[in-house]
Amino acid sequence: MVRELELVLDIKATLGEGPCWDSKKQLLYWVDILEKRVYIFNPRTNENRCIQLNHYVGAIVPRNSGGAVLALEKGFYFLDTQTETLSLIDEPEKHIVNNRFNDGKCDANGRFWAGTMDKSYHKEQGALYCLNTNLAVKKQLSKVGLSNGLAWSPDNKFFYYIDTLTRKVVCFDFHLSTGEIENPREIIYFPEEEGMPDGMTIDEDGMLWIAHWGGSKVSRWNPKTGEQLTAIEVPALNVTSCTFGGKDLDELYITTARSGLNEDQLKEYPYSGGLFKIKTDVKGVQAYPFKG
Repeated sequence: MVRELELVLDIKATLGEGPCWDSKKQLLYWVDILEKRVYIFNPRTNENRCIQLNHYVGAIVPRNSGGAVLALEKGFYFLDTQTETLSLIDEPEKHIVNNRFNDGKCDANGRFWAGTMDKSYHKEQGALYCLNTNLAVKKQLSKVGLSNGLAWSPDNKFFYYIDTLTRKVVCFDFHLSTGEIENPREIIYFPEEEGMPDGMTIDEDGMLWIAHWGGSKVSRWNPKTGEQLTAIEVPALNVTSCTFGGKDLDELYITTARSGLNEDQLKEYPYSGGLFKIKTDVKGVQAYPFKG
């Protein structure tokens, strides 16, 4: 199923997150949330461009008309990747002092979904939002603890979602034409010894790949049975997210974090905060750009 894991960048990110592959430009976008940085990695040249911001940045997706869209601390912004300037779209949680945006990605119709969390990890203080292509923002879920991984089935009939504090993956029926989600049911539960479910992606067979915060791995799951199929050990305790990239979408990029580790743990896991990559025998589903 998988080959040898490669350390692509020993960058020691505080909270590396949100990898998103741009199939058009063959670039990997990712972020360091706590250092307020956007990274654009070019695997052809091994250049990892850094754009320094003044806000926590939870997620980034490319925009089909150029540049990118960000989920910053309080809301959605356009980023001009040439000039590195930001333009406000909407800040739905500007009034909630202790919340910030976290993970996000686009559905097949180019809507940008991203959710929030309480910085002190209090339960049910966050929400999940959808930025539509007309730039209207809709709250999709309330009482979220720590909004995290998102994925859609290859046929776009199902939406998969992780609230990390619940240790669960929930499946919703998804309506691509309207963006509506309904009929939630729990399909995967992480026992304590597995760590906590963090970021997530999906392959062309419809299997979910989930990063284990506190579990040193990425695992592949069957969402229909709730069965863990395989796992990739990662030499970092806090594995945060993953996405498929490369020209054939058969390279799994994995982000990790140093945040939350003490000195002994950092000695045991010196590559924490690195960006990793592994070749797989299965292909991923392409990440969609924002169409607004």
